[in-house]
Amino acid sequence: MEAVHLRCTGLDVHKEMVVACVRLVEGGKITREVRTFSTSTSGLLALLAWLLATGCTHVAMEATGVYWKPVWNILSDGPFEMILANAAHIKNVPGRKTDVNDATWIADLLAHGLIRASFIPERDIQELRSLLRARKQMTREQSSHVQRLQKTLEEANIKLDTVITDIMGATGRRMIEAMIAGETNPIKLAQLADCRIKSPRDRLTEALRGRLTEHHRFLLQLYLGQYDSLTAAIITIDREVASLIARMDEKVESGQATIGALIALLCTIPGIGVLAAQTILAEIGRDMSRFPTAGHLLAWAGLCPDQNESAGKRKSSRLRKGAPWLKTLLVQCAWSASRKKDCYFKAQFQRLKSRRGPQKAICAVAASMLTSVYHMLKNGTQFQDLGADYFDRRCTEAKANHLVRQLTKLGFHVQLQPLSDAA
Repeated sequence: MEAVHLRCTGLDVHKEMVVACVRLVEGGKITREVRTFSTSTSGLLALLAWLLATGCTHVAMEATGVYWKPVWNILSDGPFEMILANAAHIKNVPGRKTDVNDATWIADLLAHGLIRASFIPERDIQELRSLLRARKQMTREQSSHVQRLQKTLEEANIKLDTVITDIMGATGRRMIEAMIAGETNPIKLAQLADCRIKSPRDRLTEALRGRLTEHHRFLLQLYLGQYDSLTAAIITIDREVASLIARMDEKVESGQATIGALIALLCTIPGIGVLAAQTILAEIGRDMSRFPTAGHLLAWAGLCPDQNESAGKRKSSRLRKGAPWLKTLLVQCAWSASRKKDCYFKAQFQRLKSRRGPQKAICAVAASMLTSVYHMLKNGTQFQDLGADYFDRRCTEAKANHLVRQLTKLGFHVQLQPLSDAA
């Protein structure tokens, strides 16, 4: 196989060291040199100086946790073309795994152009992505603390979550804070309920009748304090996100859309709010030129099935893993859009749900939403809802054939005849 890159390097990155293999082709002769460097700043600077001295033009490494990021940040100061590879795509032959062999294998694959580069957004988008991922993790931690509050109340035989939908709402917080303060009378606790609570007063009183001890009060105060601390941290992250977006908009060149304008554009899609639009931009960036088609973006996000074909037969396959942060968000947005009245996404969900089930239907809606996002970011087009009656406005012949197939499955023989002929 002919070499594509004559001067390239493969890096096997670890927590404390980096094994580098420089592969050079001179006069038809291949030479390799392997060195080991520390992952400290001085060690990575020494690696950079060595690569510059060898005249290397391309550098490839595996995406190993977060250990690749400092290596990437320092080596990106050099004139190299940096390539980050998915570790699952460049596995070596089993039984021959060493650090030197791994670095040599990566260098050989890179030399022949067999490594597909992973998507690495620009620095500002990376920072925005890091902030919004941290926010989502804190939101998940908040949910865990709410579950711990419910568990503690259940141990005290207080059934608050059976009469109130959100125990962290205004009514639930007042009751929990009163319990922490020492109130045990269920009648007085029930009087703290808001007038909009639908549960009858006697049912509230019975649900709040339990045996709350000092141990339970301590745990309730602990979990409530952690919940409030996470709330304050999320508010701080939201402020930093707004500040970062403002700084990014200041750097936008004339003629380009700002991040704020793109967020407002994406918010016109049913089911997508401001936070969801910010997260989508943080995950895929604003430059769609790196994805040749919308299908490439769907494949990268993991919203299309694997290819599983052998001997001319296609076998069933599941969705790819893809980008988990983006896929989970799009599915949440799809559930929201599927409940919106007079919306194409709701019609699509209902149409597919009856045949393929709710899980596959909601993934199809998420894929349609991401397709819309792709074209809106690439071309700057406005979102146009096809309408809830889109499938009813299709070609008459296609709709008639679909109905005939349905009746045939039910055991009827159908013969179509136009009304004019019948008359």
